[in-house]
Amino acid sequence: MRPAPGKAHDNHLGDRVDDPLIDRLHWIIRQAIRVLAVLMVAVILWTVADVVLVLYEKLSDPPFLLLDLNDIFVVFAAFLAVLIAIEIFVNITLYLRDDVIHVKLVIATALMAIARKVIVLDLTTLEPMYLFAIGVIVLALGVTYWLVSARPDG
Repeated sequence: MRPAPGKAHDNHLGDRVDDPLIDRLHWIIRQAIRVLAVLMVAVILWTVADVVLVLYEKLSDPPFLLLDLNDIFVVFAAFLAVLIAIEIFVNITLYLRDDVIHVKLVIATALMAIARKVIVLDLTTLEPMYLFAIGVIVLALGVTYWLVSARPDG
C-alpha cells in the first residue's frame, strides 16, 4: 500500500513497505510512540496531583488560606508544568497520527516552557548574562513562531 503521489506529506510510519524487516521496525516505533503517549498521560496526572498538593500546602500554612507573592509563583509554576506536559502529549499524539513534526505546535510548546521560566524567575539571584540569554531565547522563539504563523499554509 503506497501513498498517493503528490500528497502534501506522507505518514512514513503508517505506510506498508515491501521489506518485512523495515515494516516490522515501523510497527515497533509506532508502538513505542504509543507507550510514550501513555507515559505522558501518567506524567500529566502526576503533575495535576502535584498542583493539588502544592496548593494544599501553601493554603494550609500560616497565614491560613492566604498566599504571598512567592507562593503564587510556586502555584503558577506547578500549573504551567501541567500545561507544558499537555502540550508535549499533543505533540506525541500528532506525531503518531501524521508522522510530521508540527513546527508551530513545537515552537508554541517551547514558548510556553520558556514563559514558565520567565514567570518564576527570581531576579534577585540571577546574573545579567543569564537574563540576557533567556531574553534572546524568547525573542528567537517569538520571531520563529511569528514567521511560521505568517506562512500561508501554516
